[in-house]
Formats: sequence, C-alpha cells, structure tokens
Amino acid sequence: MPLASEGHTYYRHTQVGYLIAAAMAIAAIVVIVSILRQFAWPGMIVLGILLAVGVCFCCLTIQITDGLLVWSFGPGILRWKVRIEDIASVEPVRNCWCYGWGIRYTPHGWLYNVSGLWAVEIRLRNGKVFRLGTDQPEILAKALMDQVVRHEQGPR
Repeated sequence: MPLASEGHTYYRHTQVGYLIAAAMAIAAIVVIVSILRQFAWPGMIVLGILLAVGVCFCCLTIQITDGLLVWSFGPGILRWKVRIEDIASVEPVRNCWCYGWGIRYTPHGWLYNVSGLWAVEIRLRNGKVFRLGTDQPEILAKALMDQVVRHEQGPR
C-alpha cells in the first residue's frame, strides 16, 4: 500500500524489526502453549494483543515524494507525514541504546524506531524536532536534503 500519492517517489525504504518480530513470536508461542494446556479467554486476549502489536511494529517504512515525508509502522495503520517545505534541517544521528524501539519521547524529541541505534534527526521550521530510525541514515538524510533544497529553489 503506498504511503503517499503526491507525485514522484524519491526515496522509499522499509526497515524490518527482526528482534521485535522474534520477541513477539516467542511470546505468542508461550501464550498458545498455555492456551492449549488449559483454554482460557484471558490467554486469547493476550495473544490477540501480542499479534496486533507485532503486526503494527514489525517494520518502519519511510517515503519521500515531491512534497511529503511520510513514515508508518507495519501495514500503515500508524502513519505520520510532514511537508518537505516545513523541514529546516536533517542530520544523521546515533541514538542512545536506552531510547529503545517503538514510538517514544526522548530528550531529542519524538523517536520512531524499529531496530538499531541509527536515525535521522529532522528539525522543522517551527522548532519541533523528531527522529526517524533507519539502517540507511546517510542515504535518507541526503534524499531529504535534496528535496528540501529543491523546494527552496522553487519550480524550474
């Protein structure tokens, strides 16, 4: 499912959170074994929650089009977007291990991450800052800056 339909796609990458997926799978197996030993509705509810969280946070897709930066977790249920013209600066950064994975607030603003410590810090013109976790920090930062510069120069 496309994240954005506005114009040409300049960058699109999906990073899979293998450790998150493996942890959710192991937890689901434990719950399934427990349910099979003695069927219980609480176990079914826990299994449903584990599967939903696993699907929602198994991967992070980032896409850059003519006018938008869009990112989403899993199948796209959790999705955010920022207009390229609102971006002031981007910089590859390394997160502290304690920031973890998922969606969380850090001393550097919001972090959206599924795996690893690398991210791109994005500073908006209104002063807000957030980070997108990626295994391609240099490539993503360059693609974003190319689009920011292109928008600042206006139509050709």
